[in-house]
Amino acid sequence: MKRLLRFLCLASALPSISLLADGITLTPADGRIDVKIGDDLFTSYHFRGVPKPALYPVRWIDGTGMTRRFPMEKALPGESDDHVHHRSVFWGHRHVKSADGTVHDFWGENTNSGKQVTYGIEVTKDNRIYSKTKWVSKTGKTIATDFRKIGFATNKAGRFIDYAITIKASEGDIVLQDDKDAGMGFRVPDTMCVSPHGTAKVEAEGYMLNSGGHTGGDCWGKRAKWISYSGKVKGKLLGIAMFDHPENPRHPTNWHARSYGLCSANIFGKRHFERLPDKTAGNYILKKGQSLTFRYRLYWHAGKGEAKKIEAQYREWVAAAPKKP
Repeated sequence: MKRLLRFLCLASALPSISLLADGITLTPADGRIDVKIGDDLFTSYHFRGVPKPALYPVRWIDGTGMTRRFPMEKALPGESDDHVHHRSVFWGHRHVKSADGTVHDFWGENTNSGKQVTYGIEVTKDNRIYSKTKWVSKTGKTIATDFRKIGFATNKAGRFIDYAITIKASEGDIVLQDDKDAGMGFRVPDTMCVSPHGTAKVEAEGYMLNSGGHTGGDCWGKRAKWISYSGKVKGKLLGIAMFDHPENPRHPTNWHARSYGLCSANIFGKRHFERLPDKTAGNYILKKGQSLTFRYRLYWHAGKGEAKKIEAQYREWVAAAPKKP
């Protein structure tokens, strides 16, 4: 069967076509693709009208939101509204140096930041989104491009999002510089945090755990093959785990894992995480035409994160994942 959608110029709207496989339906809408499991929304991939693509909301089987509301929606009374660039589930990098020596921000969202602009998108019959993105500087110049492949699955253990991104130095040499603000990230609801941000006025019960056995705030900066963030959301104990594939560069990754709810897999921030004197220790250089691929799985589950259960899910994913994305 031919793929139902081809990469399109985004000047024209995506056609209203749905794909059904294993109970998962992907439906193009205005500037986003909605992902349903059965009749219920699981998540939406927003690619237009945002400074960078984001998956929001991400819902549990009863509809409970498992990522922070702000900034994709206005924060409700008592909810945090810090860090406007923490968009639910996203990818970014604070300091990307182009061949002319200029450093560009594709993590933050202010007047000096660039944008990740989607210029092609495709929905396939096997529950996947294929997306092409340009990294456009604040002056409108394309600095690099990426290709993303995002898949969705569900079983009795929970819900899953597989996220692969290939970054290409398409326009010239780039340096992905050493910075703690980079990589594949998510932001949990305030009530799930270990220690909520000061702008939140809520009671929280949250737990962090990584594959090395570190817990809570001690997870920050540590290298690990997976990390778990779990806690109370609307009175229910729910969890998120993110897996770093063994074939990813510099595996196992460092984690920019904050007690206030941010968590990102970040191989670049070595001088911060490992207290190194060399400010370029985490730099990753791509010559023109070269590319760099990362693969992650996000695992959404009920209950507190338990090391044995998460490790079993991690090993199952690694064993089943193809060698090349």
